[in-house]
Amino acid sequence: MIVALTITKFRALTVPFAFMGMAILRLPLWLNKKCKFWKLMGSGKDAQVDLAPDYKHWAVLTTWDNRKDCDDFYRNSFVMKWFSFFGIESFTILLNPLYSHGSWSEIEPFKGEKISSGHTGKIAVITRAAIKFNRLKEFRRNIKKAADAMRIAPGFILSAGIGENPFFDQATFSIWTDADSMKNYAYKSVDHSDVIKLTREREWYREELFARFSIVGSWGTLNGVSIEL
Repeated sequence: MIVALTITKFRALTVPFAFMGMAILRLPLWLNKKCKFWKLMGSGKDAQVDLAPDYKHWAVLTTWDNRKDCDDFYRNSFVMKWFSFFGIESFTILLNPLYSHGSWSEIEPFKGEKISSGHTGKIAVITRAAIKFNRLKEFRRNIKKAADAMRIAPGFILSAGIGENPFFDQATFSIWTDADSMKNYAYKSVDHSDVIKLTREREWYREELFARFSIVGSWGTLNGVSIEL
């Protein structure tokens, strides 16, 4: 399985076309039977995890059975041509699932035959949650400390906030030098471990997913920084 994530920054004048794309591009994605799972999403300001949406950064996540189908989509699809035409900056990363737990829109999108936890080297993580309406204020109040702690954690490389809905359906994409660094942040960082504890105690989420990936390749820039992994 190949998982592809692209985050594109749109020109200020073309932001209306970004909104249009969230509706128009659903059809070609739905019609593409080789695409096994897809999400069109917005992002936080400067693509950050804990900031309010800025409506310039948008993302598309897709999954494929093989690299050829993925490459064909990126070369020829109306979806990627739309992002490319209206965007001024774009970052794409290709991933292989290593471990996945939970669901996204009642689907387990990253379940594959070769999922394994024996990977060494750089690792990417997606954590996604559908937040209950009556828990939103609590979640927003606590997530900033965890995001700040992540940015200074040993082994942290980059992160981005993405989601179908800027307030209730949120995902964090992050990259780490290795699995141990990610685990140390997730379970030993006081700020993040407190959030995990509160998540269970206060039942913030209607649905959640955690997935780890190896990195197949990447290209482009994010916030003006060229990223090679």
